[in-house]
Amino acid sequence: MSRILVVDDDPETCRFMNELLREPEREIEMAETPEDALARLAAGRFDLVVSDINLNAEQDGLDLLRAFKAGDPEVEVVLISAFGTLETALEAVKAGAFDYVSKPVDIGQVREVVARALARRARAAEPRAAVFRAGRAAPDGLVGRSGSMLAVYKQIALACGSDAPVLVTGETGTGKELVARAIHRNGARAARPFVPVNCGALPEGLLESELFGHVRGAFTGAVADKRGLFEEARGGTLFLDEIGEMSPPLQVRLLRALETGEVRAVGSTRAASVDARVIAATHRELERAVREGRFREDLFYRLHVIVIKVPALRERREDIPLLAAHFLASREARGRGAAALTPQALAALATHDWPGNVRELENTLERLVAEARGGTIDVSDLPAAFRARPASLEEPLFAGLPRLEELEKRYLKHVLAEVKGNRSRAAEVLGIDRRTLYRMAERFEIDLGDEPTPRE
Repeated sequence: MSRILVVDDDPETCRFMNELLREPEREIEMAETPEDALARLAAGRFDLVVSDINLNAEQDGLDLLRAFKAGDPEVEVVLISAFGTLETALEAVKAGAFDYVSKPVDIGQVREVVARALARRARAAEPRAAVFRAGRAAPDGLVGRSGSMLAVYKQIALACGSDAPVLVTGETGTGKELVARAIHRNGARAARPFVPVNCGALPEGLLESELFGHVRGAFTGAVADKRGLFEEARGGTLFLDEIGEMSPPLQVRLLRALETGEVRAVGSTRAASVDARVIAATHRELERAVREGRFREDLFYRLHVIVIKVPALRERREDIPLLAAHFLASREARGRGAAALTPQALAALATHDWPGNVRELENTLERLVAEARGGTIDVSDLPAAFRARPASLEEPLFAGLPRLEELEKRYLKHVLAEVKGNRSRAAEVLGIDRRTLYRMAERFEIDLGDEPTPRE
């Protein structure tokens, strides 16, 4: 029999989680305050604790996580939060959380995470999760609370406790170097150098010399010995940006350096030991490059140990207001002008596809602030591409069709009618938690009525 403790300050959410996780071989208890949770932990052993982070109390879910682990190091803990950040993910993983789930919760995901946590709890010999060093500061620009960014934060937190190579993928401008810097700054090598190099910005001969160094007389212009970036990054991190642009001969040398931990300067016959963690990044599909013979398969698998995919901005539009506020505040703090976006301008930015991703957004805001009149940026101040309205939306084809909001309202009323007003069942059908259900009902002015009897 597995014992689960659910902690949430909202009684309705506690009951919803109880219904969601209930199975014959599970015993579930609920606590609505940190004090009650700690008292229950002191009174008996639990296999799993599922806790909200924001408990509207002096202690939050992270405090409880540390207390749970101090009282029983074997207990598994899953944290749930509506406001995912890199700092919170790092703290959660550092303190030993099994997983970190964002709201609104995905019912299937929660069930799967709980099943995995209980399975690991049942395997007494399973190695424990690594404990990571503290590191709360996130690099400027790594901003977002969307589900896809929360997944990136969790992968960063896990990568911090390993020394294995990391491959960061994603379109140009998504912030791959920021991810690499976050891993370095929050890992065991933070006190040592972080050395970045763009493999696509240097010709082959110069890149070889930059990476591995050269000795005097190795080639025309080599008037003195020069240490390579592998040695400059000794004890720290070497960030190889745009690794997909590296030539095949250099790929061979890089593979050997990764496998042996040694490099040989251009023109030298002696190898030098190096100790640098390698984080590589690319906007290209390396798997395709391998199939086409443009990238070595053995190097690909050597780098493909920890893989972090940074989502495109169009895939996380909900983060655009946060990013815009961050960039505007950063510019103001640097004394480079202050401006505010009107709701209409922000809505226009949020619908743009942003082929240049976060970098394009930052540069666009930089230009808008510089050109702002009166400190306010309205739709009329945006470039023409943001103001253009697709002509097809004006065509009679769409005349008379209901708004999306109206369709949502109709669907919610339909689901409530089908489940005879059972809130938990309605939330499950909709794929949301009960709090989100209440907010939807309030927004659409739908009276949920009295809770039906349990048998319904």
